[in-house]
Amino acid sequence: MQLRALRYFVTLAREEHFARAADICGVAQPTLSSALNSLETQLGKRLVERDRRYIGLTEEGRAMLPWAQQLLAAHEAMVHAVEALGGPLRGEFRLGAIPAAMPSVGQFTQALLRQHPGMTLSVRSQTSREIMRAIEAFEIDAGVTYLDHESPSNVISVPLYAERYVFVTAEAGTQRESGAVSWQEVARHPLCLLHQGMQNRRILDGLLDAHGLSATPRATADSYIALLAMVQSGGLATVMPERYVDLIEGTDWAHVRPLAMDAAISRIGLVVGDRGPLDPVAAAALNCARRIAGESMRD
Repeated sequence: MQLRALRYFVTLAREEHFARAADICGVAQPTLSSALNSLETQLGKRLVERDRRYIGLTEEGRAMLPWAQQLLAAHEAMVHAVEALGGPLRGEFRLGAIPAAMPSVGQFTQALLRQHPGMTLSVRSQTSREIMRAIEAFEIDAGVTYLDHESPSNVISVPLYAERYVFVTAEAGTQRESGAVSWQEVARHPLCLLHQGMQNRRILDGLLDAHGLSATPRATADSYIALLAMVQSGGLATVMPERYVDLIEGTDWAHVRPLAMDAAISRIGLVVGDRGPLDPVAAAALNCARRIAGESMRD
């Protein structure tokens, strides 16, 4: 059984499109289809339902998928283990990060690439649930996500920092209020927030509910950049992690105030799959995260 054919199969299952899967694998579509046909012949089972286009995996294909993912990941980890004996790691490091953590990704990536200059980095913006699914499917090497709310399972985690929130409005040319904002004041404003598929929004909803309040935003989005654009246009306000403040600091339209909270809301950290033996790439990520966390504690 060729690893190449397994890689085509796993890619097709993820992309659900023959041409797109072939493009990602760097082969022509007939080459990918031929390899899949050979794999099905070797197994004596049909793995993919198709009629000129991808329809889905058969029952046998769905049963085989997690094992194919695991075989490919084990082969990649084996290569990394051999490489690690000779020096810095090489290849692509795949990182998933929740939108709330994107401003903090730079510090981690700088540390990783400095330690392993032969590596390249691919960063994906994903929800916390997408990160966990991608780790389970061996599609990413690590994730940066929430550790305390909807806590991830079957992972090794390293806390990086505690998240706090700020309230952002557009009040250019007006008398600006100062001091912390209460949740009651937040609820009185017309809001734009992340949609409820994002864990940050579910955390905010929980905090409001704890004060007997609820939010019915006038607009939702899946990125903080979109929220800031809506706030800048006027009429709306938003709540976002304080680490985004650097993006709008010094602008003439943004008015940022802290939220009235007794403590940090939740921890954000790096997670990798809790598997043995641990892929050297995952181990390298954990080492970088621990170094960053240690430096943060000293500060």
